[in-house]
Amino acid sequence: QVQLEESGGGLVQAGGSLRLSCAASMRAFSMYPMAWFRQAPGKERELVATIDRSGGSTYYVDSVKGRFTISRDNAKNTVYLQMNSLKPEDTAVYYCAVRVNPSKYDYWGQGTQVTVSS
Repeated sequence: QVQLEESGGGLVQAGGSLRLSCAASMRAFSMYPMAWFRQAPGKERELVATIDRSGGSTYYVDSVKGRFTISRDNAKNTVYLQMNSLKPEDTAVYYCAVRVNPSKYDYWGQGTQVTVSS
């Protein structure tokens, strides 16, 4: 049984910051890569950032490089997304996901809304 719960979304002005959290209820959290995705209205879901099991390796989509930071605390079964210098185009529902199946992200949270006003 895997459950993911995101929090930390909200409304922020352009240039502001938010920190998203994703709390995982699952066994062996530290064994699995995690990711953040987002989906804006009328657009396909987009991979934003990934982090490996230990937190030592990360990936970011070009549009957020230098502004977003993904991290994890394996002792707390939690993954974070620190978002700085937010832009209106960052507005989306943000989802965390875990890759238990080696070939895909197969468990997802319910999402948290991030709205950036200009």
